[in-house]
Amino acid sequence: MSSTRRRPDLPSEEVHSITNAPEPLADDLARRQKRYLVQMGIRIICFAGAVLSWGRIPMWASLLLLIAAVVLPYSAVLFANAGRERRDTDGTFMTAREIGPGTGAPRGLSSSDSPTDEPDGRT
Repeated sequence: MSSTRRRPDLPSEEVHSITNAPEPLADDLARRQKRYLVQMGIRIICFAGAVLSWGRIPMWASLLLLIAAVVLPYSAVLFANAGRERRDTDGTFMTAREIGPGTGAPRGLSSSDSPTDEPDGRT
């Protein structure tokens, strides 16, 4: 008879929770596409409202609709592209290194302009 009990001498395995799982990629993409299309629909309504109401309602209201029609595509693209790139880590891929003192004599920046300062001793 086989037992499904755990042996006490084995290390415990990590248990994954479904609530910590990320949203499926297809669902995330569909959600972002839907949000983008809704915002573009609002943009079309704002633009059509500005054109059709020009001269019929106060000018500031028509200009407000026109400004909304101009700004909405930028914000819609920002929101549509804000997807799965969030990370819990700090994103540091390289460690900072300190440059220590060099060895040997400095070359290239001498105070005299004589050609005898060549490293091989030629003039």
